[in-house]
Amino acid sequence: MARMTARQMWTAKIGGRSLPAARAPATLAGRGLFPKTAYLGIVLGIDPSLRGTGLALVDVRPGRAPVLIRSATVHVPAGRAMASALAEIHRAVSAFIEGTPAIRHVALEQTIYVQNFRTAQILGAARGAAIAAAAIRDLPVFEYPPLRVKQAVTGSGRASKEQLARTLMALLGHARMLAPDESDAAGVALCHAFTWQP
Repeated sequence: MARMTARQMWTAKIGGRSLPAARAPATLAGRGLFPKTAYLGIVLGIDPSLRGTGLALVDVRPGRAPVLIRSATVHVPAGRAMASALAEIHRAVSAFIEGTPAIRHVALEQTIYVQNFRTAQILGAARGAAIAAAAIRDLPVFEYPPLRVKQAVTGSGRASKEQLARTLMALLGHARMLAPDESDAAGVALCHAFTWQP
């Protein structure tokens, strides 16, 4: 049998189909190194930022491609005070969660590199506002580095943002390119669905 590509393996996984034995040796599967079941349900992906937080709801069901339920970007004007911006992020994430009670997990993109301490503080505050909205509602929160998101979605950790956006369009069957922050949020949601292990 021909070797499967990363995309074919993920499609098989979310469809509930088994992988070829060469990809999941019995000795490793027996030790629990491969998940028994694929992720099923709705995941809220978040790409936190003080001025442009991306949100994306993705539904993953057996036997079909993932579906983007909705996405949005929380735009906060540059002149708005930080406290007000954080409140807006918290309200937007809360509204997404309250509007979709079936959300099972929340996934965020980790901040790996920032230019300076002030930027790190701002990004950390934005992440905190988003995470708090999920944690208050007892939703499990998972974090993934950008490299892992690109690897899970495109098969390459060095993929560009444009490649990620185009792959997301194909995987989600979406007719248009998502806004950059929404694309990143959808990417982290799919990364969680593709790589989460119970």
